[in-house]
Amino acid sequence: MTGTGGVPLDRRRVLGLGAALGAGLVTGACTSDPAPPPRPVPTPTPALVRRARRRPFEPAEVPTRFWDAQARAPREREVEGFADRVSVLPGEPVRLFLSSTAPEVRVTAYRVGWYAGAGAARVWASGTVPARLQPPGVTTGPLRTVVAPWEPTLTVPTAGWRPGAYLLRLDASSGGSSMVPLVVRSTSTAGALVLSSAVATWQAYNAWGGRSLYHGTGGLGDDAGRSLAVSFDRPYDKGGDDIFRNYELPVVQLAERLGLPVAYTTSVQLDSDPSLLSGAKALVSLGHDEYWSVAMRQHATAARDAGTNIAFLGANACYRRIRFGETELGSGRLVTCYKGAWHEDPYVHTDPAQVTTDWRADPHPEPEATLVGPQYEGFPVRGDYTVTNAGSWVFAGTGLRDGDTLPRLAGPEYDRVMPQPGLPAGLELLAHSKVVCRGVRTFQDSAYYTTASGAGVLSTGTMRWVGSVGGNCGTRVKDVTTRATANVLEAFAAGPAGLQHPAEGGATEVDTYPGDAVAARRDLW
Repeated sequence: MTGTGGVPLDRRRVLGLGAALGAGLVTGACTSDPAPPPRPVPTPTPALVRRARRRPFEPAEVPTRFWDAQARAPREREVEGFADRVSVLPGEPVRLFLSSTAPEVRVTAYRVGWYAGAGAARVWASGTVPARLQPPGVTTGPLRTVVAPWEPTLTVPTAGWRPGAYLLRLDASSGGSSMVPLVVRSTSTAGALVLSSAVATWQAYNAWGGRSLYHGTGGLGDDAGRSLAVSFDRPYDKGGDDIFRNYELPVVQLAERLGLPVAYTTSVQLDSDPSLLSGAKALVSLGHDEYWSVAMRQHATAARDAGTNIAFLGANACYRRIRFGETELGSGRLVTCYKGAWHEDPYVHTDPAQVTTDWRADPHPEPEATLVGPQYEGFPVRGDYTVTNAGSWVFAGTGLRDGDTLPRLAGPEYDRVMPQPGLPAGLELLAHSKVVCRGVRTFQDSAYYTTASGAGVLSTGTMRWVGSVGGNCGTRVKDVTTRATANVLEAFAAGPAGLQHPAEGGATEVDTYPGDAVAARRDLW
């Protein structure tokens, strides 16, 4: 086993520059790995084959394979836009703010799903819309927040649109395309598997206008110039749908392919609505769900304690504490996180529990492990994923045996079980993978635990999981992770998973290497 330990990369450099599944430095790198052992993996769960539960296409939905704008990447500022709403309920209109160097733009709305393998369906098209180049981004206020001071271009009606993940494709008459993501929320989550888009994390990494929560206009090394609050009142960079495509899309398509009762929401609603998860079967946190507010965590924890399952299908979840705020366009459109500059946060003297920094850090440490199980340890890693509990229901039908490895599935960010106060009791390890991070030998862990309410909580502990379901780590890995993910989604959609699948473990001790992060308390990020 080899890794990328010792490479002097900033923790976010790979994520920031090449998060794309398929072509990027991170998850796409899986595709060039050596061929795995020839032992065949059974075809995915029978639910993937059964179509009895598949919903018919809605009359307004036209399945198409030609929804993807990646092949028509725009030149700089050729076409870009943003919506005045992160999400809407069905029927609520959305204003689009567009800018283009071309004289005309067309907008087409696609609902993402399975659609017999097409991947999306067209639900609406604008016709030709006059366009103009709007002003560049403006940095505002002491928190260095970038906004796009644009005029609205058109209003998109959503009457007749059913809940789901949508992409509004912007096609410039000059040939380039980009996307504006939009979630049409479910009016109720009762009895449903709730897919939550991590829009706070999308915005944290968004460097449109030159600044994000990670760097200022001087580039990756400009920590002093980074934003301390970022706004949804601007386009996303990297084509508009980068994080959604890389860390959410494959599981959205799989859940719909399975015909499960799915509800859709975002981190904004998880923050603002205490009753959002009332009666929900499960909350699904997707591949990169790093930024959580206090209310998000409180609401998820309360749901777990009431019997709602939670699946963390990535790594680095609930790592940063944030606050949502208002912008000129509405509530929940500002994400504040001081991170290492937490001593500048105005809440530091009045309400330390609201200070925006790492959840496990001063001045009010609350390690995320109490909810997630494993917790984030480091970046970057490119290691093999080692299964240690092949008999678990999670891996049923995969053909795996204990000790089997899945090439390059572990990383680039990873979680690890770290014994500490508040670690969930009876934590069951599913995978325990030897990896090297920044020259330090350590482990990546996947784990599962159950609670007195019957809820099950699963964490894959690797950020490549969702991308692998999309095929970016090769066919064999895709077959295994698709089957395992389907097992989890189906079990979690059936109700409190602990009633049928109680956790069987007690990971109070973990292996340590001399000098590793657990033993030496050395930060690997």
